[in-house]
Amino acid sequence: MHVLRFAAALYGRQLAIHYWGRVRRDPLSRLHLAEGRENPYAVYDEVRAHGPLMPTRLGNYATATHAVCNSVLRDRRFGPRAVAMNGPGAPGDEIDMSFLDKDPPEHTRLRRVAQPAFSPKEIAGYRPRVERVVGELLDKAAAKGTFDLVSDFAAPLPIAVITDLMGIPDADAEAFAAHGAVVGSALDGVRSLRHAARLKAASDAIDEVFIRLFVLRRREPADDAVSRILAAEGDQIQAHELLPMCRLLLVAGFETTVNLIGNAVGALLDHPAQWAALCADPAGLADAAVEETLRWDPPVQRTARCAREDVEVAGVPVRRGQFVVSLLGGANRDPAVYARADQFDLHRVPEADHLAFSSGIHYCVGAPLARLEAGIALRMLAERLPDLRRAGPLRRRDASIIRGPLSLPLRARVLTPR
Repeated sequence: MHVLRFAAALYGRQLAIHYWGRVRRDPLSRLHLAEGRENPYAVYDEVRAHGPLMPTRLGNYATATHAVCNSVLRDRRFGPRAVAMNGPGAPGDEIDMSFLDKDPPEHTRLRRVAQPAFSPKEIAGYRPRVERVVGELLDKAAAKGTFDLVSDFAAPLPIAVITDLMGIPDADAEAFAAHGAVVGSALDGVRSLRHAARLKAASDAIDEVFIRLFVLRRREPADDAVSRILAAEGDQIQAHELLPMCRLLLVAGFETTVNLIGNAVGALLDHPAQWAALCADPAGLADAAVEETLRWDPPVQRTARCAREDVEVAGVPVRRGQFVVSLLGGANRDPAVYARADQFDLHRVPEADHLAFSSGIHYCVGAPLARLEAGIALRMLAERLPDLRRAGPLRRRDASIIRGPLSLPLRARVLTPR
């Protein structure tokens, strides 16, 4: 009976999305359809045209304006979850995302456990490792002649780095990439019984890796993130919180970066003048290319916050328990903030910080690592593959919160470093 109710709820949700998206042209529903996944930015323009806050069909609000998104994300009167207020079934309840979906003081306590692994000193120490991995991946790509950006480069790089940081021995990059893609797709909500089964299998596989690693690191501690997290067990973190935290750090540690690199290369190849500029000055423009990609086509497109009390936002009353969906991708192209907001320009002098890594206390803890990996990846791509070309069509992920290519065939002649 439970399975039947679960299936009825899943397929009822899918029918509602298709009805409201295709028939009623509801903007948020359309983000879940093919047209919204292909070009969510046209939908964001519609949402922004409604004003600072647009009412949703579920009785909440959505915003694509930079000022309101930034304000809500920083406002302590809003929190990431509302189970106590709304009961089971609130958006995002399907997956335990550790400190990502918690309010203080739990958020503060757990984030302090994870933070040291991403300190400036730790991140700086990974630069030689990242450069070595990028070089090795480019060598392999050159040997193949035609290669896939995602499976041959953008995914193996951050998986190698985050598994090293966490101390996971003999990591299977291909398996982790597949598991991460399934978990990332589930952030939109489970779509079918088959999707639910794939999510459980992926989550179980990741958990099994960490369960074995916990046994090893309790016996033989090492200089890695998992050993440091285990050292805090019982004081700063409880036993039942270990798996969700490690799962979050692993998946977020490579899912953000693989899609950032994928979106960056796609944008650069779609704008030949910008790719030529990067190739002319790789060291000078690689970091700018990362930041402009984060603004123009971020890997995380939206997040939601729930009002913990009655509050007024942009002159609109938001009741306790109502959600405000912050469309980060839309905020980053807000023409009220950015000149030529829809243009991809490496020489842009931004008028405001983008919101690709969120804002406030939930600002992405792994942002420095993602920036380091993507910056080195783009610099070395431009140095060694300046004649990079598409070798086939881009195939996009079947998700709307996480945006990036699932596959992007490329062809290039690798230049030997001088």
